[in-house]
Amino acid sequence: HLYDRYRAVASHRQAETGTPAGGDAEDGAPFHLATDRISDFIQENTNYFPTLEDAAERVRADIDNASDTFEAGLKTYLLNVFGLDWRLASLPSGIARKLEPAGNKLLVSDIMPPESAIFAAAHQLGLLAAVREIDGIIAEASLPEGDAPDLARNALAAYFAAALIMPYDPFCRMARDYRYDIERLARRFGASFEQVCHRLTTLQRPGLQGIPMHLVRTDIAGNISKRFSLSGIQIPRHSGACPRWNVYAAFLQPDRINIQISEMPSGEQYFCIARTITKGDYRHNAPRRHFAIGIGCAMIHAREMIYADGFDLTNSTHIVPIGVGCRICPRLECGQRAHPPANHRFRLDEMMRPESLYTMM
Repeated sequence: HLYDRYRAVASHRQAETGTPAGGDAEDGAPFHLATDRISDFIQENTNYFPTLEDAAERVRADIDNASDTFEAGLKTYLLNVFGLDWRLASLPSGIARKLEPAGNKLLVSDIMPPESAIFAAAHQLGLLAAVREIDGIIAEASLPEGDAPDLARNALAAYFAAALIMPYDPFCRMARDYRYDIERLARRFGASFEQVCHRLTTLQRPGLQGIPMHLVRTDIAGNISKRFSLSGIQIPRHSGACPRWNVYAAFLQPDRINIQISEMPSGEQYFCIARTITKGDYRHNAPRRHFAIGIGCAMIHAREMIYADGFDLTNSTHIVPIGVGCRICPRLECGQRAHPPANHRFRLDEMMRPESLYTMM
């Protein structure tokens, strides 16, 4: 894409001059480049890291032997192996956890949801228990200098945490048995809706695989903060995605599953579900952050998902034509265009006004 080429040029200029593309050291261009590279890095590895899966399995076995419950076993493991006393504490707003090596304490915010608190502790454990595996993956990734290695380390520690909380073999088999019922899996493994969606995209172990899925997370302003695709659907890097995607319609029905058969201009169809999530502290007047999570698969796998039950997959009226983004979408007749297509010249017809200014009949 042209935007990707622009970013590459910007990165080259920044490397040569030490100045971001816009000339302003505050404009954050290098950071955006790093986040793009991490998304590409995860995509290149199909979001499956076998060495982290193996490390998580070894640690999980010790945790399960330490106690009857995962949370208690995790506390025991942190204390016995790393000398860390994990406890809930009152931390400044916006801080999920804090490691205090001097006092041998791992403090986790006491106003987070339980599943988020456990994930925060498991994430810290990943930075300690899987440091060799994480360093090895980063060393082989040829990431650019700057923010990228640290962002990769954070992402890989989160991968370890998810693998620890939702071990591959039982999670994959249960996902198949439950027909990818996200809410049921979340209940079974003590995880959040978003955590389960993430984990479903990692099920790529040879011999025991899940459905190839895509995942996208957007905020209410349309900014895409997470993206990954094994289903084949194209997801834009940043904002400006197609407003017809059900991940945006999900905001109109908070906390409800929104189902859509999405058809790309190429004719490829995808079975997509979306739901909003809300993040924030468990306290009065705490600010809330609202997102929508979209996850789905190619239509060939649709009937494997419980969300297809009662939904007529053969009814053509259920198909919603979508695109990647207005500027590169060839659907000239679309009434929801926010921008004209880049490869067509805009012409004003004074005798007729289409429903959208940029609709081209």
